[in-house]
Amino acid sequence: MRLFSYQANVGDSRSLIINSPKTTHGELTPDELALADIPPETIRLSLGLEDANDLIADLEQAFARSLGGKE
Repeated sequence: MRLFSYQANVGDSRSLIINSPKTTHGELTPDELALADIPPETIRLSLGLEDANDLIADLEQAFARSLGGKE
């Protein structure tokens, strides 16, 4: 990720990304996460004031890299 910050606070003017099962829902057991239908790979986005096309491009390159592709 280049534009998104990895932070749990909301209400910021910057775009944020977190892994909810490890942050905001980190107190839940694996069984509780499953019961709430929150898989371990769940991510939460909070979109800020950056250009929408820049945010989309940032997400696309990050997902491509995470799947073993190139930027």
